[in-house]
Amino acid sequence: MSSEQKLWGGRFTEATDAFVEAFTASVEFDKRLAPFDIQGSIAHATMLESIGVLTDKECKAIVQGLENIREEIERGDFFWSVELEDVHMNVEARLTDRIGIAGKKLHTGRSRNDQVATDVRLYLRAEIDVIRQELARLQSALIDLAEREADTLMPGFTHLQVAQPISFGHHLLAWNEMLARDRERLADCRKRVNVMPLGSAALAGTSYPLDRALTARLLEFDRPSANSLDAVSDRDFAIEFAACASLILMHLSRFSEELILWSSAQFGFIDLPDKFCTGSSIMPQKKNPDVPELVRGKSGRVFGHLFALLTLMKSQPLAYNKDNQEDKEPLFDTVDTVKGCLRAFADMMPHLEPNRDAMREAAKRGFATATDLADYLVRKGVAFRDAHEIVGKAVRLGIDSRRDLAELELSELQQLSAVIEADVFDVLSLEGSVASRDIEGGTAPARVRQAAAAARQTLAG
Repeated sequence: MSSEQKLWGGRFTEATDAFVEAFTASVEFDKRLAPFDIQGSIAHATMLESIGVLTDKECKAIVQGLENIREEIERGDFFWSVELEDVHMNVEARLTDRIGIAGKKLHTGRSRNDQVATDVRLYLRAEIDVIRQELARLQSALIDLAEREADTLMPGFTHLQVAQPISFGHHLLAWNEMLARDRERLADCRKRVNVMPLGSAALAGTSYPLDRALTARLLEFDRPSANSLDAVSDRDFAIEFAACASLILMHLSRFSEELILWSSAQFGFIDLPDKFCTGSSIMPQKKNPDVPELVRGKSGRVFGHLFALLTLMKSQPLAYNKDNQEDKEPLFDTVDTVKGCLRAFADMMPHLEPNRDAMREAAKRGFATATDLADYLVRKGVAFRDAHEIVGKAVRLGIDSRRDLAELELSELQQLSAVIEADVFDVLSLEGSVASRDIEGGTAPARVRQAAAAARQTLAG
């Protein structure tokens, strides 16, 4: 395309080098912004008509032309030209082809700098809403499963060593708490996304008497941006979203690690549905937890995008620079990756089947009720440090005789401390141990059910 054919070509005397044209073009990836570019342009045209820059006839022609272009894109009939560089120029050129000179008036009072910043914010705002819905769907599945499995006992771990018996439902609600924070963070991030740059023009604003408040209302932004220099060059909102996304993937990666361990033959705590697993090309017995493994791997991808965006912005002077074209691919891929991972988990979790017997047997190993015995001794008047030593000896006895604490004889325990009585076995049982944690936030089944109900109510609100 010659310089005269470019929408910005008036100042240039020679055509853009073919390689440079392809190298600097962004249309291959930013065309996903087309619906938001059209949305922003319709609002801009409506505002221009309200201040007398466009006639009513011109505004209607522009709006109708943009709606027709939207339909072309949705049908797959729109021709995307690399020579026109980006989504904005492609849409504007097609609009002018369709309606003539009125299409050339649409860009009055704006620049591609504030246009793209607006488009990306509209896009990200919509995607945040979708991601929050997927988070809620996963949370709902976890809460339902937690409530159902409130009485299912399993070992709780620290250092991946058996620590104390807990309710499986309690463990699932711990995951829910992480996701609840993720949803809160995204809601807060959305507030900073929902600020309108349009009207900032290239960097200094415009001499046209734009009604920015009207445009903001039409596009459902909370407010127009306060500083034109910052508005066209700011990508903090994208970095903040990438940070929120990184936390989501970190949480999903932690869930994945546990699901992978639990579904192994060594643990056997759960069975993942077949449709979320694959087999081996050589070992017919294998059932591989591919979805959790892949989600665990994708966390590094999203972390990398966060670092890429930080690096992109760290040395840029005000205002807009071409560097910012590089914000879209990491942002788009972050959005796609987070949505895909959440969808996989939200679809998979309702079909997860716990192996309750295996969980219970595992909780009986590793002397999970040792702390309960120490607490019992303290309630009998033994100083905690002395109680700690007594329990350590009881554990040693259990190790040597290959018995759990609840399997030791009362006489054996009484040799370690005279305060021990027959009621000690009430706290050495798994059920007694878990039931004793009957405080807010504790693992007692009744508390788990209360917490699940509260979590469901919070999610609904």
